[in-house]
Amino acid sequence: MRFIVSTSVLLKQLQAISGASSSSTVLPILENFLFEIKDNTLTISATDLQTSMVTSVAIEAKEEGRVAMPSKILIDTLKTLPDQPVAFSVDTKTLAIEISAGDGKYKLSGENADDFPKIPVVDNVSTVQITASILSEAINKTIFAVSNDELRPAMSGVLVQLGEQNITFVATDAHRLVRYRRTDVGAEKATSIILPKKALTLLKSSLPSDETSVAVEYNTTNAFFQFGSIHLICRLVDERYPDYDAVIPQVNPNKLTVDRALFLNTLRRVVIFANKTTHQVRLKINGSELNISAEDLDFSNEAHERLNCQFEGEDMEIGFNAKFLVEMLNNLNCEEVVLEMSTPNRAGLLLPAIKQDNEEILMLVMPVMLNSFN
Repeated sequence: MRFIVSTSVLLKQLQAISGASSSSTVLPILENFLFEIKDNTLTISATDLQTSMVTSVAIEAKEEGRVAMPSKILIDTLKTLPDQPVAFSVDTKTLAIEISAGDGKYKLSGENADDFPKIPVVDNVSTVQITASILSEAINKTIFAVSNDELRPAMSGVLVQLGEQNITFVATDAHRLVRYRRTDVGAEKATSIILPKKALTLLKSSLPSDETSVAVEYNTTNAFFQFGSIHLICRLVDERYPDYDAVIPQVNPNKLTVDRALFLNTLRRVVIFANKTTHQVRLKINGSELNISAEDLDFSNEAHERLNCQFEGEDMEIGFNAKFLVEMLNNLNCEEVVLEMSTPNRAGLLLPAIKQDNEEILMLVMPVMLNSFN
């Protein structure tokens, strides 16, 4: 089995899918790429059994064949080579691989392609088309709030609710929640799936930043994403997602409107002086004045800042984990934000002051109990 391919083309495709491979000590085959040649097309696969990525490259080849090649040494070698044609020769009996590039020859040993796990195939699927930019935005807006708690597997992914008129992405870690909805995308029939965090992270890094259409296919066990020459297949999180609507407070008479960038930068400064475990900041709102303060009693650190704001409602004090607020404000792209609150012990809602077309975003953050400092 012999084929020729450009080093830069091959490296680009291998890097695009390498995140799906696994450095598994239990199954060493997962540290390999599967190379398959058919009709002058090289198909390359990587998998960790939960998430798989497949890509293809046009090549010159006189024969068909399959072999598993070690991923790390292959990528490391290609990274150091200039852009030039590179020839691969594989002895199908011994699985010895020889790479010839310019004046260099490199030998490594492959693995039997039959030992490589089978990549799931599409069957009994429903399909929805989403542009890459919308999908990318939805992932960016929600993935940061996904839980890392292994004891709550349902929250270890993003809930995607497909409706006929809209599509909603939800992520929560029990301390904060993000609901991102698009009204310019719809599915043939309403359903819900939970996409795992790793697959979404891989998607986020490999999606093009334009209006490329992404075909999303899903059944009861897997989701399939296809764009350009790349396919990503992931096993769905098979759990019941918590009833997130029940925790979103409906009546919030206290509404604070403030400049997002100003609020964000103030929090970044003030949190430096907060307790390193709780990251607690105190928001004290009097009329059109917002006082943000933090202190760390162990080190006698203290910070106070004052901002102008618009406020409707009763004067109040409420405590939040500033790290959560900073992350949420970072993931909103608007000039002004509204923080809606009811009482100091109920969740606050962070929303853009002006709603975008076809887009609704709601971020919820749980308050923290205030210490009794003034």
